Amino acid sequence: MAGGFRSFGDGSRILLPTRIANPDKISVGAGVLIGAGSWLMVPSRDEPGPVIELHDRVRMRGASISAVRSVIIEEAVGIAAGVYISDHSHGFDRSDMPIRDQPLTEPRPVRIGRGAWLGQNVVVMPGVTIGEQAVIGANAVVTRDIPPRTVAVGAPARVVRELVSG
Repeated sequence: MAGGFRSFGDGSRILLPTRIANPDKISVGAGVLIGAGSWLMVPSRDEPGPVIELHDRVRMRGASISAVRSVIIEEAVGIAAGVYISDHSHGFDRSDMPIRDQPLTEPRPVRIGRGAWLGQNVVVMPGVTIGEQAVIGANAVVTRDIPPRTVAVGAPARVVRELVSG
């Protein structure tokens, strides 16, 4: 277990500054680049096994991933600066306490499919699956599943185009 990570693949690099919490709950594949300014946050140690999985050849720059139960980023996914991915959020039902102090919502797994691209400042909400080779346009907020080989934009993100194989 190199550097405290659950696993850390050959040829992977972390550029500083980077913030990492509970690296023993994070699995990093081979040839991964975690760029400067990135955050990998596992706020709880309750779940067994890796909670954040970055498969081979994932590239992220200045992005944040926060997971309580499961965020899986499959092979060769590109993640631009300012992207935020989480499998949970804070509750906001109680008026007698600040939002940040309220319990987390029930985590729902997130999966980003092989070869997908997430543009600048994309937000991926809990429970979302983004299909293989999907493209998510800059500043999109992904609140529901995105099919493979499509382009989605907007807030909330909606599919605007299918990518033709060829």
